[in-house]
Amino acid sequence: MYEVAIIGSGPAGASAALFTAKAGKKTLMFDSGKSITAKAWVENHYGVDAIEGPELLRKGQEQAKKFGTDLVQEEVIEIEENGAMYRIKTNNDSYEAEHIIFATGMSVKLAENFGLEVTEGIEPRVAKIIKVNEHGHTKLPKVWAAGTAAGVSVHTIITAGDGAKVAVNVVSELNGSRYVDHDIMK
Repeated sequence: MYEVAIIGSGPAGASAALFTAKAGKKTLMFDSGKSITAKAWVENHYGVDAIEGPELLRKGQEQAKKFGTDLVQEEVIEIEENGAMYRIKTNNDSYEAEHIIFATGMSVKLAENFGLEVTEGIEPRVAKIIKVNEHGHTKLPKVWAAGTAAGVSVHTIITAGDGAKVAVNVVSELNGSRYVDHDIMK
């Protein structure tokens, strides 16, 4: 059983996983291999020299794993409510989690099939987005969305920041008080 399951391992998903795992939450992240960042050349990401999208994805996933995130390289095909938990199914296995973060980029089909509200996208080439409040929360309890799937700009720096924001909100809800993660130099 996981406290947080993140569907998507691009900039929003990996950033969310980095924050939840670093906060000590048992975190699971799914990588379908379909991130649009895999086709990107990135020169506008703060603190990073020019980088190919696949390398940025690899580094983000490695950072999340460094803090204990479990990475499953499979596509999620179905989600079911299971009491106070959610059961997340792939072709080969199923997992249970208390909270779900959709970080599925330009695809909201899984969220739509799960019953989440979607609306028209605002970015060019983004047809639909998941309807969320300012904290990234959907209409369902303990179900969140971040990044392009939640309507923020497709730029990796923006989606990564949104993943972190939503993760902080999830950790705060799990902790029962506002969570802040500020490291200091040693």
